[in-house]
Formats: sequence, structure tokens, C-alpha cells
Amino acid sequence: MYAYNYRMADGSTPNLFRDSFPYSRVPPFRFEADPVRMALPKDVWITDTTFRDGQQARAPYTVDQIVHLYDLLAQLGGPIVRQTEFFAYTDKDREAINACRLREGPEVTTWMRASKDDLRVVQPTGVKETGILMSASDYHIFLKMKRTREQAMNDYADIVQAVIDSGIRPRCHLEDLTRADLDGFVAPLVARLNELGSRAGVPVKFRLCDTMGFGLPWAEASLPRGVPRLVRFFTDTLGVSPENLEWHGHNDFHRGEVNTVTAWLYGCAAANGSWFGFGERTGNPPLEALVIDYLALKGDQPGVDPRAITRAATYFREELGTPLPANYPFAGAGFNVTSAGIHADGLMKNEEIYNIFDTAKILDRPLGITVNDRSGLAGVAYWVNTTMGLKGSRQLAKDDPAIVAIHAEVERQYRGGRTTGFSPDEMLALSRRHLGAVTNARDRSK
Repeated sequence: MYAYNYRMADGSTPNLFRDSFPYSRVPPFRFEADPVRMALPKDVWITDTTFRDGQQARAPYTVDQIVHLYDLLAQLGGPIVRQTEFFAYTDKDREAINACRLREGPEVTTWMRASKDDLRVVQPTGVKETGILMSASDYHIFLKMKRTREQAMNDYADIVQAVIDSGIRPRCHLEDLTRADLDGFVAPLVARLNELGSRAGVPVKFRLCDTMGFGLPWAEASLPRGVPRLVRFFTDTLGVSPENLEWHGHNDFHRGEVNTVTAWLYGCAAANGSWFGFGERTGNPPLEALVIDYLALKGDQPGVDPRAITRAATYFREELGTPLPANYPFAGAGFNVTSAGIHADGLMKNEEIYNIFDTAKILDRPLGITVNDRSGLAGVAYWVNTTMGLKGSRQLAKDDPAIVAIHAEVERQYRGGRTTGFSPDEMLALSRRHLGAVTNARDRSK
């Protein structure tokens, strides 16, 4: 339990926490002696921001593309991806909202600034919930908005009341929360907004936004950056129930996904992500990674189909012209493809040695290998056997004459200055040539 009161600490100068955010050097880690205990909620789920934050990081999607990606969300997440959020500013935004609301899938919500003009845009969409941007740190309140804390709080309270009065559930996006004054501003703000909701009989949701990716996943990490301590601050100290909390992270320090799972583990029910992590700057937690981690936490769930990850990766590559990096987990062209001979040798014995799980079953992505100068005889043999469908007694050992001949040709080309891996077409041509020669020799010896 943290000692504080609900009175706002207003002042004329911002508190920028220079001991934690010196700006002139990498922000230091700070820890407490007492770790926070886990408090995984009984029910956790995923929300999506592909069509909001994700649209801030790439060329805009067409309405048809949005509908297709929405359908893939439904295929992937079934009952565990419960909401997705949209802008509502343009005719195209509103057309996409209407199209997706007519389909089976996650609840469609919107996003707006803390502005009644924005509310007038959101109301006609017919959504039941909207996110509201609420900058929480003095970096934003003083330096960006040029407001005082009291002015910001009053503005936020006014818009939440207006949203409630319009019949829409408010979801308050506490922007830059991991640099905010929790005692002096966030606590009194949350208390005031909860009071508005309580009077109206409407639950007020809070999105905990790690806008700059400063969050730290360790149980001993200090506030305001420690994700465990921050989530428990909301649940234990401010009395916000887990189902009214959502974590929205960014990946500036490579901690987007782990921080989001950490938020789950310590009491936050909803985890926000986007397809393949597309989001502003370094992006958001990858939606598909959250689904895989959800299955790790909760076990297989009816209606959840991870094979949709592979279908989505194909769509991004072939239809959107956005190929993922080859080594991108779960979805890149080479994420479960090896070129190391020692790995291929292990795979020939048992694929579990070098595969994270049954990728063919779970993701519809069989293991693969790229033949290059490091593949060795084992790599060539594995490629030939898997690609040509040779199983059991038909498999070729790495000392088979055909394998030795193909490997000799591979080595010859690298000695001649080749620097690229062998394409599937090249390997097929080599295999057919040498497998045919060996087969003919075997036939003549009979």
C-alpha cells in the first residue's frame, strides 16, 4: 500500500523526475527492496490497435484491407481478442467502422482527443465505447499542452461526463503514465473520474499507456516505471478492478511484449497490441505474440486459430507489399528455417531438438532449411528429404552418393566466389539432376 492523498499537487513548474529521466544519458534502472507479488486475474484478454496506433506507422489501409485484417483478427483471436479501436475522423474511417460492425469479430471501439468536437464525430458511429486521450505526465501537460494540472484535470472530467451523458462507455488513455506523478496527479484524477462513473452507474476504464516504452518488468522495479508496482498501484491503492484496466505498451527499449505480459501477471486484465507490432515509432506489442503468450498462460482455447498468423503474414507480404523481416518470430519467412549444418543434423534425428513447438500444426509452417556454405552434408540431406517428401526407409543419409554430389556442387560454387544462399529452384534442379543419376546407377547394378 502506498501513502498518498487524493489532493492534486498543482504548481507552476513541471516535475520531470530528472533523477529517473536525465535525458543526457540512458535512463537508469531503479529498484525497491520489496518485490511485488503476482496477481494474475482469473479472466484476461487481448485488445487490438491495428487500425489506430498501427495506422500511425505505415501507409493507410483501404476499407477492404481493414475488413480483411479485421476478419483475420476474428480468426486468430476468437473469444480472446475482444476489442479493436478505430479513428473516426474521415469518411473512410467511418465506412470501415460501419463495415466491421456488421461482421462477426471483436467489438469495434473508437479513439478521440479530450474534445467535445471529437465526441460529436464519434457519436454517429454507434459505438458503445471510446478511448479518450488523457496526457498524464508533466512532460505532456506542461511542455506540450501548455496547461496546469488543474486545468488538465478539469478538461478530462468534463469530457468523461460528456461521453457518459452521450451513452458511451469512457476508456481513459493515461498517456505517458510511466513518467507521470502518480501521487500528485494520477491518483486524484482517477478518483475524480471514478466518482463520475459511480454516480452514473457506468464503469470507467483506464488504459495504462507506456507511451515511450520506459516500463520495466521486474517485481522490484520502482515507480513510475515498474510495471508490476504500477498495475498494483491502480488495483490495490486506487481500487480499480482488473477488468477496468488495460495495458498499452511501446517497444522503444525492446520491452513492449514482456511488459504487456507482466501487466497481465500483476493484475491488468486487458493487453493491447497490433498485427505484427505496427505502431508509432518502434511499435506496439505484436498481437500474434500476445495470442501465443495467452495460450502459454491459459492453455488452448476454442475458437483461437494461430494459423491465422501465417495467413496474415502472407497477406501483408503479397497484398499490402509489407514483407516482414525474415527472422521475425512466428511469421517471418525464415523464423523456423535453419542454414547451420549442426542444426540440420539434429533435425534429421528429431525436429523437436531445434523447433520451438510443432510449427506445422500450430502455425501451418513446417520447418525449413536454406542451403549455404555452412549447411554441410546434413543440411543438404535435410533439405532434400523434407522438400522431396522422402520419409522412413526412403530418406537419404548424409553420406548418400546423391547428397555428397549435391554438396560438392554447393561447395564448388562458394569456392568460386558465391555469397548468396541457394534458392529453392536451384536446389530442386540440383536434387533432380543428382538423384536421377544415382537412381539410374542403382537400377543398372541390380
